[in-house]
Formats: sequence, C-alpha cells, structure tokens
Amino acid sequence: MVTRSPSAGGGSPDWAALNLIGRSAPFRAALALLQQCAQVDATVLLCGETGTGKELAARAIHYLSARRSGPFVPVNCGALPDSILEAELFGHTRGAFTDARTDSPGLVGLAQGGTLFFDEVDSLSPRAQAAILRFVQDLSYRRLGAARIEHADVRLVAATNADLDALVRSGRFRQDLLFRLNLLAVALPPLRERAGDALLLAHEFVLRLVAQYRSAPRALTPASVQALQQARPWAGNVRELEHLVHRAFLLQVGDAVELGLVPVPSAAAATPAGHRFADLGFADAKALAIREFERSYLHDVLQRAGGNLSLAARIAGKERSRFGKLVRKHGLHRAGPLPGT
Repeated sequence: MVTRSPSAGGGSPDWAALNLIGRSAPFRAALALLQQCAQVDATVLLCGETGTGKELAARAIHYLSARRSGPFVPVNCGALPDSILEAELFGHTRGAFTDARTDSPGLVGLAQGGTLFFDEVDSLSPRAQAAILRFVQDLSYRRLGAARIEHADVRLVAATNADLDALVRSGRFRQDLLFRLNLLAVALPPLRERAGDALLLAHEFVLRLVAQYRSAPRALTPASVQALQQARPWAGNVRELEHLVHRAFLLQVGDAVELGLVPVPSAAAATPAGHRFADLGFADAKALAIREFERSYLHDVLQRAGGNLSLAARIAGKERSRFGKLVRKHGLHRAGPLPGT
C-alpha cells in the first residue's frame, strides 16, 4: 500500500513510498526500467523469482503513471477456475446464469481507467489463456449474457516467476499470448544478487515493525548485521528476509533483534585442521569449501524453519528425503548450534 505520494522533488520517484527499497546496482537498474515503463501506456511483463516484489513493481508502474488516480486491480490467475472465468473477468448481466441476481462489471470493469494486474500468469489454464488472448489483442470484451461488445480503458501488467519461453517450448503456454504480454519487460533481481540491500531492508523492516506494534525502539544485533553483510542464497528473496525479521522481532524480548543467521565461511577462514585453504591443493580446498558451505547453509536453513525439516527443504528448494540425507551427512540436528561450536 502506498502511504504517501510516490513523487519526490525534481520528478524522481520516492521509491521508499512505493515499498521498493535498495541501493544495489541491479536493483537500481530495475527501478529505472520501471520508471520508463510507467511513462507509456503499454503492456508490461514483470519477471522474477518468488518474493522479489513483482506486485510492488506493478503498483509502482501504476502509481507513477498517468493512471495513478484510477483503480489498481490485481487478478490471481492461479485462482481463476475455468467454470467462472469469463464471469469473473468480464462480468455478467442479471439472469446470465442461475445465481446471477444482479449485473456485475467483472474485474475488467472494476479496473476501468486504471491498471489490471495479471499475477502468476504462467498458471493460466489453456482455456483461460485463449480468453485472455482475445482480450489483450484489442481490449475488447463482452459480459456474460450481454449482446454489446465493450472496450476496456485499462493498462495491462502481468507477472510470472516461471520461464515462459520454456513453457512455450513445452506447449504449456501460448506463444501468441507471450508475444502480446511481453511488449515491455522488467526482470527483478533476486536478493542474493543485490549486494548490501539485505541489511538495508532488514533495518527498514525493524523500523516498520516498531511502528506497527507500537513498541520501544529496537535494533539488529551486531552479529545479525555482520551476517546480513555476507552473501547468502535467500531462496525466498525479500519475502523470506521480511518473515525472518518479523519472527525474530515477535519472539525476542528487549531492544535487540537477533536473526540467528550462521556466518558463511570465507575462503580465508581456517580449516578444522588449522590450515588455510591456500595451504591445500586445489581439489582438496574446493572439496573443503563445499563441505563447509553445505554445513553452514543447512544449519542456517534449519534455524529459519524452526527445526521443521519439510519447511527447511522447501526453503532450500530440495526434495525432503535428499535434504534429510544432507542433514545427516553433516551430523546436524534439526535445531541447535553447529557441532563443534
């Protein structure tokens, strides 16, 4: 939700007001593209992993555009059943079907003068893809039970976390629909590629939580600050970080917020035998580095998941049984300190 005007002095957007926070070069490049897209009334396709902020980006395009005073209507494509697809999207007249007791404008009608946002567009069924293709060609549609063709005054934005080109090649997504949606495209970078932004975001989340819960001021612990400055996988991206900070904020007492992140070993770190990686042959050093990374990463994910092996496997993007084998391989428990620490 935008809480203040997204326009800043000199015409530069106030990205913080749009909940898009970051200073890294890849993220700033994405913001610059969003600003360009907002200036033209054309269809935009937003791409990026889960949790990278695609809906926030769609809202930014809307609020920075000439349509900012109009509605922003999100459509969860994964929740559109074929049986009521046309009625939900395009609306219906009274008596069009058994339960149609009144006229309905549909989601397209509700978005008139504003932006219609198709989220998770990759989840559309073949029938839904065909229906939306006809609509995006010229923004014409007909409400269920009506005789008159109407024209929508909307701007279309779509989002996906899937590789649509790969889905086209496998026959699961229509190439003609991809062409229509992919007029302008913006790729949102994953958090692991946004150097320095994790710490910046975590500080912002703490400030917001203090305001939300009306608590005394709190701050991240030095250990958490140090851990956030290291490169981490962040499988769930910004959403994962936000949930991590929120959980730590709620469960801890006092003015310190400890995230419980395990430091990632560096190439200069001492080995268990007291050697440096450079003292070993390349193959041995590489094998040791992989072992140390796996061990720390697995422990970190298990801590974030509160010891829940299934949840930890999902965060890591691994099948549960294979994840469990890795945990046992490194002699880790579902929670608790690393062995030997």
